[in-house]
Amino acid sequence: MNVTVAGISVADPLGISLEVVGPKPNTLAGNPVESVHEIHTEDRLQVGVWEITPGSFRTVKDGISELMHFISGSGTIVGDDGTTTVIAPGAVLITPDGWAGTWHVSETARKVYAIVPTR
Repeated sequence: MNVTVAGISVADPLGISLEVVGPKPNTLAGNPVESVHEIHTEDRLQVGVWEITPGSFRTVKDGISELMHFISGSGTIVGDDGTTTVIAPGAVLITPDGWAGTWHVSETARKVYAIVPTR
């Protein structure tokens, strides 16, 4: 799979090296650790590859919207509205500003993301 943004191409987002960010804040269970490789950043756009190890945690989107395309892993993401997204290769999730939910990652998950600030 190729990911191309503004002339930048990443031929293998599964094989790209990531930098460990550290333990995920708002952890509810396990010890999820997040890692990231930022591909492109400009005023209104961030694009990269992100990975999280197994565990459960809360997320709230405040001032941003995000498009996620999962390329590996398994688990579920349950929005506060009850909507459940299955984490699996090929799954796509869009979280608008104000979205909140809980991640339950059973197998290390990796996604390609695009984040746009809304404010």
